[in-house]
Amino acid sequence: MSRANELEHRRWNDEHWAAVWPRREQLTSAVTDLLLDHLQPVEGQRVLDVGSGGGTTSFAVAARTGSTGSVLGADISAPLVRFAGERARERGLANVAFTVADVQLDELPDGPFDAVVSQFGVMFFDEPPVAFANIRAHAVPGARLAFACWQPADRNPWWPGHAVTRFVAPPDPPPPGKVVGGPFALGDPERTAAVLDAAGWTNVERTPYQISVTVEREAITLDDVQLKFMGITGDELAEARAAIEDHLAALQRDDGRYEAPLAFQIFTARA
Repeated sequence: MSRANELEHRRWNDEHWAAVWPRREQLTSAVTDLLLDHLQPVEGQRVLDVGSGGGTTSFAVAARTGSTGSVLGADISAPLVRFAGERARERGLANVAFTVADVQLDELPDGPFDAVVSQFGVMFFDEPPVAFANIRAHAVPGARLAFACWQPADRNPWWPGHAVTRFVAPPDPPPPGKVVGGPFALGDPERTAAVLDAAGWTNVERTPYQISVTVEREAITLDDVQLKFMGITGDELAEARAAIEDHLAALQRDDGRYEAPLAFQIFTARA
């Protein structure tokens, strides 16, 4: 029997996949201020950051919770947790810590938490109701949850995966009770609200956003190692690279950078 979130354990603990992921922060960091406006963290709070990645959201929250508060970033990726910890030490931040954990199942230290945040980190669970119930179990009664997730893929033309779908075998059907996670797994707002309701969260609200951000090419492409990880090999690599270039050409600016339209949504709820 495979463990929970087996594919995500492999993906995010692949050293190369994790090493190149921070390039995507050019996209994801564009939503941080909006996300924190929904979270409304205050000084002295203990905050859990789910899927903390390179730590940028944790650092932004820590600036608002102050020296009397604390932030724990939890991520399935040991390489990204290591990287985030190095960043925290470089910044001299004593009120931020990071831990390797699968938040779907694991018990986390330093709880219970006064608030929970996630910036594109909650779409990868293979049992979302179980995961959000476990997150709620780590929160104090009435704690605020705020997370950003993508709207459906067809509203996000920056995603290079559009160009390589024909080269990648469809995933096997998930076992009973599980789903296939991925960047756009929570794109359906009604289904996502139902997941939160099933996990015991209340006062669920959703706010959609569409913004545009200027990024370098590295933020919205996939290199050969990533393509191979996705199952594209041999002669198809060159064709897949060309397909990505063709797909992204419509977003290229005169200065060589890219204008990426982002369609995302922020959900809030109470424990």
